[in-house]
Amino acid sequence: MSLPKKGVAILGSTGSIGTQALEVIDAYPEKFDLQVITANKNADLLIKQALKFQPKAVVIVDESKFTMVKDALWNEDIHVFAGSNALKQVVEYNEVDVVLTAMVGYAGLEPTLAAIYAKKTIALANKETLVVAGELITMEAKAAGVNIYPVDSEHSAIFQCLAGEFHNPVEKIYLTASGGPFRGYNQEQLASVTKQQALKHPNWEMGAKITIDSASLMNKGLEVIEAKWLFNLSAGQIDVIVHPQSIIHSIIQFQDGSMKAQMGLPDMKLPIQYALTYPDRFKTDFERFNFMDYPELTFEQPDKETFINLKLAYNAMEEGGTKACALNAANEIAVEAFLRERISFTDIFKINEETMLKLSSVNQPSLSDYIETDMEARRFATSLI
Repeated sequence: MSLPKKGVAILGSTGSIGTQALEVIDAYPEKFDLQVITANKNADLLIKQALKFQPKAVVIVDESKFTMVKDALWNEDIHVFAGSNALKQVVEYNEVDVVLTAMVGYAGLEPTLAAIYAKKTIALANKETLVVAGELITMEAKAAGVNIYPVDSEHSAIFQCLAGEFHNPVEKIYLTASGGPFRGYNQEQLASVTKQQALKHPNWEMGAKITIDSASLMNKGLEVIEAKWLFNLSAGQIDVIVHPQSIIHSIIQFQDGSMKAQMGLPDMKLPIQYALTYPDRFKTDFERFNFMDYPELTFEQPDKETFINLKLAYNAMEEGGTKACALNAANEIAVEAFLRERISFTDIFKINEETMLKLSSVNQPSLSDYIETDMEARRFATSLI
């Protein structure tokens, strides 16, 4: 007897994670039923995806492109919606079993909360949701009995290593980092790097925002905060090690000293698929790792003094409250300004640090506290540009 298809909603289907998730779904048409796809501005690709996959509904957040999408799909049996509020409504469909949050940045927070309230399983690729409001998200997920499965390769690695070990206390986890394209650079060298250089990641193919975050080590800082909430850890239980080959995706250490690592070639489709199929593993034709191709796997400490974003993230995690929300907001503003070539690469660090110092933190914040902090941090960070 075959199991019913799993209904999937992909928030952010036109981005790097979203497009790879669609490849996974396309490979297993008998397992998945795509219900919803959404995009922020990329109407052209959203239309192509809708025509191919025939979901129940599509959402284009940019309301100025609603007519374009509606007209392109008028002859299809597809509901077309626009605006950010529609994101919160489509995740409530009865046919949706799992919501893959693949949106980039703070924008993923409220749709993820809506999916939790609708008691949908969450496949979380939007790390900012937990960075910004980890305390609220984990509390609401627990109250609703909702599982959150990580999609980030590092957190998926920890999750995979925990399989069968959930009753055993974790002593420490090690999140691995490639070090990005500027590993070994000093402040002077970083000051002159270009957008084109920063967008060339040595190992992973990702969207522009995440690629810049990886180059500044902010991505790893956000992942440290995400790990705290996903696995109920303290700052002292989370360490970062630079592993340039990106073969070991992360490591877990138990209280008896034993360690487990999850390994494989850098390919985001694997953690995406694991989050969608858990607890099962589906057979794939992904390229297999060969030890002889990697005779040496190396490790080193991250440079937190040069790449201070990582240090700022630890500080935000230890302070708690809305501090990480402010850091994330400042970083989104700074990265966007860098991508528009309005500031230098090292200005990202300065804007993040000054915003964290400027904004006071709210303890035990509500959703409105997070929203207000995000707005205030964005205003202040913008004033620094």
